[in-house]
Amino acid sequence: MEKFATIDYVIFLIYFVVVAGYGYWIYKRQKSSTESSKDYFLAEGSLTWWAIGASLIASNISAEQFIGMSGNGFTVGIAVAAYEWIAAIALIIVAVWFIPVYLKNKIFTMPQFLKQRYNETTALIMAVFWLFLYVFVNLTSILFLGALAISNLGGGENFHLIMLALAVFAVVITLGGMKVIGFTDVIQVVVLIVGGLATTYVALTLVSEHFGLGKDAIAGFKQLMVDSPKHFNLIVDKPTAESSQEDINKYLMLPGIGMYLAGIWIVNLNYWGCNQYITQRALGADLKTARTGILFAGFLKLLMPIIVMLPGIAAYVLYKNGALQEEMAPGGNFNPDNAYSAILGFLPNGMKGLSLAALTAAIVASLAGKANSIATIFTMDIYNKYIDKNASEKKLIRIGKITIIISIIVSLLFTWDDLLGIGGAGGFTFIQKYTGFISPGVFAMFLLGMFWKRTTGSAAIAGLITGFVLSVVFNNYAPEWFGHETFLYTAYPNAQGNYEIPFQICMGLAFLFTMIVMVGISLFGPKVNPKGLELDRKMFKLEPSVTVMIVVTLLLVGALYVKFW
Repeated sequence: MEKFATIDYVIFLIYFVVVAGYGYWIYKRQKSSTESSKDYFLAEGSLTWWAIGASLIASNISAEQFIGMSGNGFTVGIAVAAYEWIAAIALIIVAVWFIPVYLKNKIFTMPQFLKQRYNETTALIMAVFWLFLYVFVNLTSILFLGALAISNLGGGENFHLIMLALAVFAVVITLGGMKVIGFTDVIQVVVLIVGGLATTYVALTLVSEHFGLGKDAIAGFKQLMVDSPKHFNLIVDKPTAESSQEDINKYLMLPGIGMYLAGIWIVNLNYWGCNQYITQRALGADLKTARTGILFAGFLKLLMPIIVMLPGIAAYVLYKNGALQEEMAPGGNFNPDNAYSAILGFLPNGMKGLSLAALTAAIVASLAGKANSIATIFTMDIYNKYIDKNASEKKLIRIGKITIIISIIVSLLFTWDDLLGIGGAGGFTFIQKYTGFISPGVFAMFLLGMFWKRTTGSAAIAGLITGFVLSVVFNNYAPEWFGHETFLYTAYPNAQGNYEIPFQICMGLAFLFTMIVMVGISLFGPKVNPKGLELDRKMFKLEPSVTVMIVVTLLLVGALYVKFW
């Protein structure tokens, strides 16, 4: 492997100048008119459908996907693509049913929805929770994994300097507000896709060359399927008495058919439909623009496994056949999460700079989106409601900018020496672990709050607590307390020898019982709930162009599942 050549630095510099320059131009245009806090945080009415869709993907795809999902591709294979392909269907659900509810009720933040639908206590609890989650889990993990990936690409040097540079770049973009983030994300996602596809192409040609098939990406892909057919099974087989620990670990990560009946839907619908970080892009637009943008993101989602997963499978095949030994185990420490960096190291001069730009684009876009969501929640749902109710528009924007800087600094401090143990747990696992405990309760609270008028504030708080407690019980204690196998679940020994229920099954069980608790409590409440949202059929009516996009996306997802089932 060679480090960066001059042409790589030139390409990366061009990327940086274009993004920063375009962002500054949009910021100056924005400053020329009267600026409101809603315009700053939401880019109200100014984001086009393609900007919304691109921004959703740019904010979603970050280091945990490039590094963590590529590592899962190395370990398990194409089954991990279910996260992305089910996300495309989840985005259809959000576009058709969730977004109309938010826009009809003039919702700008998720805590605002909870206050309007339930009560201030629920809204405040969740606002504080989301702030902690976004700062201490999301920002820290994105910074750590992003800096680690770029550092490994450059030979493992300057980790802290890279982390600092990523943070500064993200702050510069974020301070311009959602309009700057949204439109610069269009450039970011183009760079991300082009650079990601270039990396995948090189990964497949490396495979074809290794097997003496010449530089042929198609031949390389076919060789992957011939060499490792199990890596192209969408369903992980259920372990038997004869299964190896490696096969059990795969099932614990992606529990076969079971994951399609439980956790994967909760993960995706909660992430795409009940998450300020994501929905914020669409909340400032009209219904047709918001829907089209979300569906455009769903279409782009179908491409993501090619970019973030295939390089991991290619690395597995190469490693299995005697290549990438040093790259997968730098310093003698083997880690599947090294798969993407191992492939990047073999890119030719110029393409390495493009892939570095793609990785940086993914990291910076995610940091900027997350920091803006932190600023929006703190400013609109805490500062303006509990600290200074009469704050001017200029002051709210200033508080938002200060919040952005503080949140990035705090995340840097906790990431600098890996105080939260991100590297030890593995980045993708770290994020899933700390967000998954709360997802069942949050999703149940939003789902019933939107579509069942009798759901009460007491039921919402009880559901939030129940979802969290049950997630902890099923993940950490159920096998020991209730046995390794019941009519609800089957637990399997993990790598440490402890019995564990597959994570996605735990989420499904926690969600099921949370729904039962919330419905039960609500039935003892008033039959007519004044806090219930007003819904009508007209708000769910689909435009012809939207219907076409939905049908095309569903057909593509169906074709993929028919091919790899």
